[in-house]
Amino acid sequence: MIPVDPQRFLNDLHELRRFGAAGVSKGVIRPAYSDPDIAARDWLAQKYRDAGLEARFDATGTVWGLADGPSLLVGSHSDSQPEGGWLDGALGVICGLELARAGQAAGVPISAVSFQDEEGRFGVTTGSRIWAGHTTLAEADTLTDSTGVTFAQARARMADRAGEPVDPARFTGFIECHIEQGPWLDEAGEAAGIVTDIVGIRDMRITFTGEQNHAGTTPMHRRRDALQGMLAFQALIAERFRNVVTPQTVWTTGHVDLHPGAHSIVPGRCTFSMQWRDGEGDRLARMEEIIRTAATEVAQARGLELQFSDMLGLEPVPMDPRFQEALASAAQVQAPGRWRRMQSGALHDAASVAAKMPVAMLFVPSINGISHAFEEDTAEADLTAGLNVLADAVARLAG
Repeated sequence: MIPVDPQRFLNDLHELRRFGAAGVSKGVIRPAYSDPDIAARDWLAQKYRDAGLEARFDATGTVWGLADGPSLLVGSHSDSQPEGGWLDGALGVICGLELARAGQAAGVPISAVSFQDEEGRFGVTTGSRIWAGHTTLAEADTLTDSTGVTFAQARARMADRAGEPVDPARFTGFIECHIEQGPWLDEAGEAAGIVTDIVGIRDMRITFTGEQNHAGTTPMHRRRDALQGMLAFQALIAERFRNVVTPQTVWTTGHVDLHPGAHSIVPGRCTFSMQWRDGEGDRLARMEEIIRTAATEVAQARGLELQFSDMLGLEPVPMDPRFQEALASAAQVQAPGRWRRMQSGALHDAASVAAKMPVAMLFVPSINGISHAFEEDTAEADLTAGLNVLADAVARLAG
């Protein structure tokens, strides 16, 4: 096992939390390219230098701590949601720092990374997707955030730091440690989850257009109410999914936009998000078929026009079997009987990096399953247990 220092690791984790700290809570406000995000990346680069690594920024602002020669890569992301938790991404980044630092002392080459914009201010795992070749920098530069700022404008804030691109061929694989962001480990009193695969995602917008009219004088049977169309659609897909989905399958409408959005007007237009996730590509396709058919039937029955946006499609990503076994063996030594294999329902940078090298993920518990909120937290004993599992597994893979 690589000789990590758990207290030094915890100290660094708490120090990173100070960048964008949200008042008295443990939460952080550190979106990609914000002042706290850039300051955190500069701090991390100096930590890499102090550890004897080459600190390098790429064109997106991803910051690397590079060991000499071929090495295993460990890390995650340090940007946060607009109202985020202190561990989401940060845990994996500081695991990478501690392992790389301990690896330098032990003569085991380990590199570290904090990818930029994993949380999607501009896209989906933007920094790692560009680095892994899923999209080009020029294509990403046209993406905009919710205020209209482009990715090109945002990354220009870090342009003076950008160095040479980092060649993926220098790494033998990638391991990402992350909080679970769900309840299963915490409820079971388990210390570690070995990720088997990261689910695939489909995401699009659907628009029903009806007839805007007076809410007091338009009889119910004469209405072409776009919101009622959306509600009927939701009930219909829930019924039709029943014999298709598994307990791990999820689907969500997280955003609804009504026009004109007034108390006394029958809504003439309803645009809403539709996202679904599963570990099987065939099931995702079957769900898409149900969604499109159900929306068409509702539109026809209610006299509504129907429009689908382009669809984001990310395929399920299996974790590398050899890396999984190294993590499982380490978990059995470090937390005997208190670990499980599990699927990741959330997207992570590992899903992008898998296009270039073997990848694996380790989860630690999230208290009450809370994440993407200021209340996100994990017991320090579980944080250090995760670090120890990771150090054990990395030593096995390096050997």
